[in-house]
Amino acid sequence: MKINTAEFVISNSKVAKCPNSPLPEYAFIGRSNVGKSSLINMLTGRKSLAKTSAKPGKTQLINHFLINKNWHLVDLPGYGYAKVSKSAKRVFQKFITAYFEERKQLICAFVLIDSRHKPQSIDMEFMQWLGEHAIPFCLIFTKTDKLKPKELEKNILNYQEEMLQVWEQMPHFFVTSSTAKTGGEDILEFIENLNNEVTE
Repeated sequence: MKINTAEFVISNSKVAKCPNSPLPEYAFIGRSNVGKSSLINMLTGRKSLAKTSAKPGKTQLINHFLINKNWHLVDLPGYGYAKVSKSAKRVFQKFITAYFEERKQLICAFVLIDSRHKPQSIDMEFMQWLGEHAIPFCLIFTKTDKLKPKELEKNILNYQEEMLQVWEQMPHFFVTSSTAKTGGEDILEFIENLNNEVTE
């Protein structure tokens, strides 16, 4: 898939105010500072579509972007470690939960994982929640340019071993680097295939 147009649609904290559209949606979410905004900008070929920041927790609303006039990319707030108040975190959690529970247009969630670290309990718990609520998701390993190939392979294997203690099989996953601009084509091809299935 080639992205020809990527337009900002709306930011809000209420699922009821999300676009009233039947178009398929793909949500991107991960721990704060996982490189989500950089990945979104790489995917869309736009330098500042999603706001990047040295400070974790820049995304604080549900952000909808219309891609190629036929699907929505949804940028959700990161979870954990964001330098915001506890009350703000509760608000984020509330509307993130509402989004996943109520948004019928959601086809798949992409959970971003920092490839440099061992499996984090906060990520595992979030994926467990998605599974319990029957929400389809894939993993995206980010910042892979920071590791040597064998280190990356070892870290992903560690993740697989950890997940297989709970899951019957490892979810579909992608290996990406926004700096090296790798992995984006695989994600877009995956989305294109799902879009084709939805419209058939």
